[in-house]
Formats: sequence, C-alpha cells, structure tokens
Amino acid sequence: MSAKPGSGIGARMGPFSKRKKSSKGRGRRPRVEPRLFAGEERSRAAPRQPARPRRGIKSFILGWTLKLGLAGTLMLALLFGYIWFSLDQKGLLKIPDREPGVMVLAADGTRLAEQGSFFGDDVRLAELPDYVPNAIIAIEDRRFYLHYGVDPIGLTRAIVTNFRSGRLVQGGSTLTQQLAKNLFLTPERTLERKLQEVVLAVWLETRYSKAEILQLYLNRVYFGGGAVGIEKAAEAYYRKPARELTIAEAATLAGLLKAPTSYSPVLHPEAAAERMRLVLNSMVDTGAITPEEAQNAIDAPAAVVASDYVPATQYILDWVSEQLPDLVKDNSQSIVVETTIDPALQANAEKSLRKRLNTEGAKLGASQGAFVALDTSGAIKAMVGGKSYRRSQFNRVSKAKRQPGSAFKPFLYLAALEKGFTPDSVEVDGPVTIGGWSPENYKQKYLGPVTLRTALAMSLNTVAVRLIAKVGPAAVAGVARRLGIVSALGQDDSLALGTSVVTPLELTSAFVPFANGGRPVVPYAITRITARDGRVLYQRSGSGFDTAIAPGDLGDMNDMLRAVVTEGTARKAQFGDFMIAGKNGTSQDYRDAWFIGYTSYLVAGVWVGNDDNSPTLKVTGGLIPAEIWRDAMEPAHAGLVPEPLPGGATRYSNVTQLPGEDGRSVSPSQESGFFEDLGNLFRSSGADDGQGNSPTAFQRMKQPRDK
Repeated sequence: MSAKPGSGIGARMGPFSKRKKSSKGRGRRPRVEPRLFAGEERSRAAPRQPARPRRGIKSFILGWTLKLGLAGTLMLALLFGYIWFSLDQKGLLKIPDREPGVMVLAADGTRLAEQGSFFGDDVRLAELPDYVPNAIIAIEDRRFYLHYGVDPIGLTRAIVTNFRSGRLVQGGSTLTQQLAKNLFLTPERTLERKLQEVVLAVWLETRYSKAEILQLYLNRVYFGGGAVGIEKAAEAYYRKPARELTIAEAATLAGLLKAPTSYSPVLHPEAAAERMRLVLNSMVDTGAITPEEAQNAIDAPAAVVASDYVPATQYILDWVSEQLPDLVKDNSQSIVVETTIDPALQANAEKSLRKRLNTEGAKLGASQGAFVALDTSGAIKAMVGGKSYRRSQFNRVSKAKRQPGSAFKPFLYLAALEKGFTPDSVEVDGPVTIGGWSPENYKQKYLGPVTLRTALAMSLNTVAVRLIAKVGPAAVAGVARRLGIVSALGQDDSLALGTSVVTPLELTSAFVPFANGGRPVVPYAITRITARDGRVLYQRSGSGFDTAIAPGDLGDMNDMLRAVVTEGTARKAQFGDFMIAGKNGTSQDYRDAWFIGYTSYLVAGVWVGNDDNSPTLKVTGGLIPAEIWRDAMEPAHAGLVPEPLPGGATRYSNVTQLPGEDGRSVSPSQESGFFEDLGNLFRSSGADDGQGNSPTAFQRMKQPRDK
C-alpha cells in the first residue's frame, strides 16, 4: 500500500529536507530556522496550553491567602491589643493574692474553724498523686500540655459536638482560660468577657509554666459546697487531705467541676457516680490510669463523708472576726486566733440543741435556740448561735435581743437583799394591781404568804411585782448593769418580770458573779493573735474587777437560786452531786424560754423560741432549755470534784460556809469596786487591746441590732 502524496512523516518533515538540500538556505538558517522552530514548537505545545492558567490560579490563590493571612494576623493583633488595653491594668501582671486567712484555734490548740486561705496555695502539685491532676486534665482539657492557652482543635471539636447534639454538651475553654476567668474576670457571659478570657489565657501561658498554671488552677477552682481548691474539697467531701485521695475520689471531684451542684456526691449521688465513671474512662483514654485501675475504682466507689451540715463553730469564727479590726490594726496577712473554746463542750452543746429542737421543739412549735457557756473568769467555752449555721448565719447568742422573763428576777432579788430583805422575808402571793396592771402567776394560782426563797424558787410573779414596788425599778436596773447587763432597761415595775430585751450573752455573763464570788466579767474568747510570721499581734491581759456583791448577799442569792433547781421550776437541770443553781424564765405568750444555770466551774445560758417572735406551744424555761443545759454541762463536769457555791450564809443547801467570809460584812452601796457606769466597767477589764484602751469591738458586740 503506497502512501498518499503529501502525507506521512516524510511529507510533514518536507520543508526541513528541502532547506537542507538548498545551498542558499544554509546561509539564512540562523535567521529562518529559529522562527520556523519557534512556530513548530508553538504548534506542538498547543495541546498543553490549559496548564498555564492552572499555574496562574494557584499563584492567585496563594497570593490572596498570604494577603488575607497577613490582614487576619494584623486584625487579630489589633483586637488582642484592644482587648488587652480594655482590661484594668492595675495588678494585672500579678496573680491576685487570696484573701488573708483566719485560723481559729480551740483552747487545746486544735483547729476550730478557718476562713480564707491561711497558707496561700493550699497544696503543691508535687505533693499530689499523679492521678489527682490527671483526672482533671482528662475530663476538662486533654490537650492541656499541647496548646498555648487557647486550643483551636478542642474548640472546633466542641462546636461540632454541640451542633450535632443540638445543645451545649461540651465546652471549649481550656484550663488556662478557666483559671484566667477565676483570677481576673467576672462571671458574666458576654463576647467581650470571652475575648478577655482568651487574651489573659495567652498572657498566663507566656508568664508561667504548665505546672505553675495547673497548681494555681487546682487551688483556685470551685468544687461546690463552699470548697475552693482541691485541698478544701478533699476535706469537705472526704474528711482527708488531697494527697490521700484515692483514684475514685479524685475522679469524683474532677467530675464536680462541670456543675458542682448537679454532680454533688452529697446531693445527687447517682449523677455523681455516673460522672465519675466518665472521668475514669477519660483517664484510661489519656493513659493516666490502666483499665484495671479504672475498674477497681468503679468496684470500690468513693464513700462521701460530707453533708450539708456546717458546724456551729462558724458562729465563733464570725464573732471573732467582728472584733479583729479593733484588736489587730494590720490584718494584711493570715493570722492565728487562739481562743478559750472547749471543743468537747462546744460539740455537746450543738448536738443537744439540734436534737432537742428537732424532737421536743418540733412538737411544741419552737424552731430556734442558742447556747453559751463561760467559766468563772468570763472566758467563753462554747457558743452555739442557732440550730443550723447553713440555714441561718445570724448569731442569736450575741445579737438576738429577747425578753428574759423571770430569768431577770435574780437582779430584783439581789436589789431587795441590798435593801435589807432576807431569803426569809415574807411577801404575799396573791392578786395585785399596780397602775391598772394586774400580773398573774404562771399557773394562775396563789400560795398566800411565802418567803422570798420560795417565791424565787417557784417564780411567783405577784411577789416580784410587790418587791419592785418597794425596791424601785432604778435599784433593780442598777444591780443589773453592775453585773453586766448593757441593753436599755425599762424604768417601770414591769422590769421585775423581765420585759426589757437582752442578749443571751449579756444575760449569761451577768450570772457569772454568782458563781465566782461576786466579780463582774467581760465575756471574751480571744486570748492571743499571732501573724503568719510568728509576730504576736494581740495578747489578752487584765486582772478583772473588784467584788460587786457582798459575801452575805451572794450566799443568800446562791441559796435561793439553788432552790430553783432542787425544789423549784428548773429541776430538770440537776445532775450528779454538783451544786447547781440558776433561774429559768418564760416571756409573755411563751415566746421566749430561758434557763441560765451555773456551778462553781461553769455558767451557761440557753434560749429557745422562734426568730419571728411567734408564740410556742407553752415551752417554758424549765423544759427544753433546762434539758439542753444539762445535756451539755453534765459531760463538761465529768472528772471534776463537786464544790460549794461561793458566798456566806447558805441555810438550806447543805453547803459549808467558806472560811474568812462573814456574811453581810460589806454593804454593796458603799463598795468602791462597784461600777455604775458601764463604760468604766469595760475600760478597766483589760479585754480590749491588752493596754487598757477602750474595747469598742466588744461594746459593738454587746449592743447588737435585732434581727
């Protein structure tokens, strides 16, 4: 088969062969051949022409990407700068200090209560088992060691997860962002605050190592139940230090961070257990623990020791804190406050108060109570300001002003003794009307002629009114103030029945002279305050007061008040062979029930009633208050030898007269050591700053506002 003319390779290459044979063409080849070659080359390259535009698009995209990247970087830098300078720069370059702590110690040196952070960061990362911080990292920020404060990958994953689920199920904040929020920002949820959080997180990463950030986080994050920091959380939920947490306990605490209330092992144990399993699985995924360790933790879950209970020692902490500004001028660092509190008496008093109010009180419409105990020097040994500190932080011991009822009568009877009456003096128990006022006895029965001893033991109101009419309200108020009552007192005959309001603390402290030989006291609990560096900031000093009750009158009063317990209206207070004296009281319509009792060792007062001043169902001072008093005081006297009450004549109590005391040898009206002016009483007490200066903190405490 022959090729067609002009076709085939030879035909296509023809022009080259013709020029090669032409001698003329050889001379022009340098000029012509490049053009032909170029044309030929263009002809051959024609099918590849679309490749050039592809290289142009890539260059175009790359160029604009760089431009946009630079513009975006610039915009981010400007935004970063704007947010940075919008922050309050004061103190921003320094991690804010935690609130200076106050540690309150009992008389035996044990810790009663604590407020704030006493030692700064409570734990060091190196002190904790690895699984404690790793539990938090596993559930809160797996890429903690990989990001630089903000985790774009984690944020993107959270956005996708939340979009797919249709609700917020995963957060994108890193541990560093959470720390920045806790340290510097408010909890408001706004775009500006979120941007500030991001900026501050990056700043934290530039200034601190990962270990330092993690340690700060562990000590500043909130775990619910009032616990800030891993150490407080371990103590609150498991009654142990953080370094002793088990894997299960660490996982449970880590699970709290998402929602402390919803995952509380106290309030919602099932939800907390489910959350704990999720944390354990996350720890396995990150390699923090082995599957076997996780299973062991699931098989032996953490046993929560915590409850919603807050000990009544918090009332003491609050009371102490109120006095600190006047006792310690420089409170810029953590301090240790040593007190006179007896932990055993404090615990027994709180237990008895709660128990009696939950049983008898619930039946008789009494919902609240207060207890305070002092020794014969005025040192407070126990203070329970209410049934539940968690539900009410109002301290009824120092701030609740209530009518004392017949518990005020000892001041009336002492005023009568000082006017010449004796325990054997006779008054008529019968109907009486003074200025249109006709008081009645508790049982609305009358005994006729009775001795003052019997009248006080049986708390006869008519005899008390007859006495004040003869003695005068001013004399009664003067005795009350001399012994420690500071609240305003009425100037009419109703004062005999305790119509003027007082606090449990001042009424109880006013009974102390009956137990200590007649010396008034200023109640106190703080003996020494030291700074964290060991400096002594305050040391209590002072020798106390002169005798304010004549020995004879004191003996007669103790005899009569002893009869209240042995044969009168407060027999429920008696225990063992101890000489116990005191006085119960009930205000109008059974709104307040009191018992103030004492031995030669301790004086304690109990109040029971309702905060809204509503009547109880006939609760009297000889019932619930006397029972609470006995419950707390009997264990406190274990191992002590019964001793007689101080004073002279003790005709009926079988107490031997103390040597050197001669009955009514001193007239109170002439005793130079008595204090008609309460300001002089306080200024000479030494209960201020240890230098005899005016104890303004105590005066404020003694003049509280009604709730």
